[in-house]
Amino acid sequence: MTLKIKIEQVTCINGITLMVFHTPAHSWQFSYFNHQGKPLRYLDIFYSPEKAEAAGREWVKAIAKGSSR
Repeated sequence: MTLKIKIEQVTCINGITLMVFHTPAHSWQFSYFNHQGKPLRYLDIFYSPEKAEAAGREWVKAIAKGSSR
């Protein structure tokens, strides 16, 4: 069985890479890659790529705030 993942968008924001993708089993999700290039996956699902992107951008903002302390 082949897992088909559709990558909708890849965006770099302040050195953090945000990726929005779709899988048949889990609908829309996002992952991000931190400054060291480590991939981190957020497990909630969204029912549109726009919702996943918006949530991902909020995570990136939170990460940026935490790293500037």
